[in-house]
Amino acid sequence: MSLLVRERTEQEEYQRLSPFAAKSAEAGRAKEEETCTVRTEFQRDRDRILHSKPFRRLKHKTQVYIAPTGDHYRTRMTHSLEVAQICRTIGRGLRLNEDLIEAIALGHDVGHTPFGHVGEEALSAIIGHFEHNEQSVRIFTVLTGGGSGLNLTEQVLDGILHHTGNGIPKTLEGQVVKTGDRIAYLCHDYDDALRAGLLFRYDLPMIVKEIIGTTTSEMITTMVTDMIRESDGKESVTLSRAVRQAMDEFRSFMFEKVYLCNELREERSKGRLILEILFDYYRHHLDVLPPEYMEWAAGDCERAITDYIAGLTDNYAISTFKHFFIPQE
Repeated sequence: MSLLVRERTEQEEYQRLSPFAAKSAEAGRAKEEETCTVRTEFQRDRDRILHSKPFRRLKHKTQVYIAPTGDHYRTRMTHSLEVAQICRTIGRGLRLNEDLIEAIALGHDVGHTPFGHVGEEALSAIIGHFEHNEQSVRIFTVLTGGGSGLNLTEQVLDGILHHTGNGIPKTLEGQVVKTGDRIAYLCHDYDDALRAGLLFRYDLPMIVKEIIGTTTSEMITTMVTDMIRESDGKESVTLSRAVRQAMDEFRSFMFEKVYLCNELREERSKGRLILEILFDYYRHHLDVLPPEYMEWAAGDCERAITDYIAGLTDNYAISTFKHFFIPQE
């Protein structure tokens, strides 16, 4: 009797992948499930994330620019797709599990609020603590599947949880996404800033221009190549000291000139105000909150409101605000 497609793929992973790579046959879930005849566990996770409503909502969530005028600015969805592409390239170079990498990359930002990081800051100020990576895990473990989650593998959830912050993912695939995410958002936000006229190539710090480059393609190629070269055959994912220093300088530059710049301050303030007002409204009108959110939050009002507001798209948050607070013409 011939092997199932899944079993053949699992066997090939042990022959083809690095000894440090995560193997699909060793994936674990909180709740056991019947295996698929065709797809490995990591492939199933990738598909579940890709076909989920939270992933689809990313197309209308801000990356940097709130309601930008133009069709070519990044959204959370295009960012997630670009992270997946960059990280799969790194993973292939290191002979890691590309399916696990893709699943983590596609799911890493579903917990982002409307209006980008300003929304995250607004919710954190209201309830005392909010991190989008933690919300991503909550979405996939509670807020999807009618309150039962998607039952993703432990390896995917770990990579999503630790793609940002001080924690280090347990798998090399997760570590690839942690650095690859930074490569993607720095380079692509820089590209969008050039398009918006916020930056010019000559504005870049000298260390960035000399070590990483001045075009998006050149920058990505430099950092991806360096990451593969420095991490090959090792039990951790890293960059060379020179490239890491240049990347850190690039990140500081982007925060000063783009993420926190005066030109975007007014729009960020509007986004923050909308979420603050909506949160206060729902706090005093729990009856208009979809009832399932109270159930999923086990009766915790603030948790339910946070879950609901964090899941809104930019457009829906704006239209909801208008519905509640702007007189109809």
